[in-house]
Amino acid sequence: MINIQILGSGCKSCNKLIAETEKAAKDLGIEYNLEKVTDYEKIAAFNIMSTPALVVNGEVKFFGKVKKSKEIEVYLQ
Repeated sequence: MINIQILGSGCKSCNKLIAETEKAAKDLGIEYNLEKVTDYEKIAAFNIMSTPALVVNGEVKFFGKVKKSKEIEVYLQ
């Protein structure tokens, strides 16, 4: 099982990234735990410049944009 975190305030882009990430994980057929991180201090601890951000198993994969599910699959494999 992989741990996925979406960092962001809960804005439209953050919610879109959540949906695209869940689609990618389901398309790959992997078990995952998804956590929405909205606490500013927790987000700041990742040293990112903008949200939303995708974190997989504690490693920031990208931030400041929403990618399509097919692009996200690469980060989940």
